[in-house]
Amino acid sequence: MQKINLRELYPDVYKTNVFVDVAEEVVAAIRGQEQDDAAYERRKFRHKAHYSLNREDGIENDALNRPLTPEEVLEQKLLREEVYAALMQLTAIQARRIYARFYLGMTVAEIARIEGADRRRVWESIRRGLKKLARLLDTAQ
Repeated sequence: MQKINLRELYPDVYKTNVFVDVAEEVVAAIRGQEQDDAAYERRKFRHKAHYSLNREDGIENDALNRPLTPEEVLEQKLLREEVYAALMQLTAIQARRIYARFYLGMTVAEIARIEGADRRRVWESIRRGLKKLARLLDTAQ
């Protein structure tokens, strides 16, 4: 058992020193939370998040790179599988061009140059493939 001062933890509630005996696990949990809070403040400072984070527009999550919840991880995995299955239903040329454009980050001009095709045809092929992909994903839901 260890003694902690409640005034240090709750300065707004306790105006005088109040010592309480608590288990080691509780002390470890309190210290862990204090460390997490300090790390949060450091991340906020490093990412220059000195403005109000109460806007509810998600800026705080972007600034702090919060970890995904298990539900979000599963949802992303299912979405990737769904997109991959729909991508495999496209023609080989459309699938290859969409993969190069969006997964590899190549420009339409680069794809056209590598394939030896006209840039407009590559662009049109990608556009038609994306339309078909959207239809396939809409029917899957």
